[in-house]
Amino acid sequence: MNIALDMMGGDFAPLEAIKGVELFFSQPYQQVNLILIGDEQKINFLLSEYKIPNENIKVVHASQVIEMHEHPTKALKEKQQSSIAIGFHLLATGKADAFISAGNTGAMMVGALFSIKTIEGIQRPTIGAYMPKENGELSLLVDVGLNSDCKPENLNQFSVLGSLFAKHILNIPEPKVALVNLGEEEGKGNLLTQAAYILLKENNQINFIGNAEGRDLLHSKADVYVCDGFTGNVILKFAESIYDIIQNRKIDDEHFNRFNFEIYGGVPILGVNKPVIIGHGISHANAFESMLTIAKKMIDEKLIDKMKNSFKAS
Repeated sequence: MNIALDMMGGDFAPLEAIKGVELFFSQPYQQVNLILIGDEQKINFLLSEYKIPNENIKVVHASQVIEMHEHPTKALKEKQQSSIAIGFHLLATGKADAFISAGNTGAMMVGALFSIKTIEGIQRPTIGAYMPKENGELSLLVDVGLNSDCKPENLNQFSVLGSLFAKHILNIPEPKVALVNLGEEEGKGNLLTQAAYILLKENNQINFIGNAEGRDLLHSKADVYVCDGFTGNVILKFAESIYDIIQNRKIDDEHFNRFNFEIYGGVPILGVNKPVIIGHGISHANAFESMLTIAKKMIDEKLIDKMKNSFKAS
């Protein structure tokens, strides 16, 4: 198993990425090889400084970095020796089984779509984000920003992708799927949600329980919440602000501390042919360790194969 990690992505690169690697290898993982992509001199110095064994590590030099402000498509085309471009090349050529970066989100999206492409039968991939439930568990919200405008068929496919992720990665045996709407009753909402409801209700690949309102999202009504990316991104950013307020007011609460999304690492792009995980730009060591752990589990569980099988008849 080979997992590629962009060491130059994020505000604290490459130091926090190295610390994440150190945490990852402090666990008794076996048969995991990491490909660290970035400034070879800096990476090797930090590996030596933190005394990280290198028998399961390969360093691949990248002379360029795609900065956060750069245009994704233009930067990928012009910076072929960047850590993100090299990471996707390794993924596309089979030298890596998964790729992780806390760098330019747009470049990660474009790289995934054009280098490893979407699973056959899927109209659009989606991005999921974790939502902490009051009971201590997690739910998955899809989409959270990749697709601001959606068709009912897109939401239907998101529900399958999200359900598979919840089952095999979040360990929820029969994930309950709900459609984010402005009322619980069937027939509520706009044209998109009304049409999507019918498709979700008829979808025998998911455990659809109906509509969910905003007040349900942090409770235990469902395990997967489905919506368009515009709505999902607003929900996600609102949830992030809750943690900021709690921190500013110096409130220590077990539930609200779980709104620190760095605990969960990055968000997966669901619906592409190999595991790709995007981290937040301010990712620290714990986030990188979490992303590595999620990537490993996606590979162990053969999640991409399960997704491909679900859409073979589509």
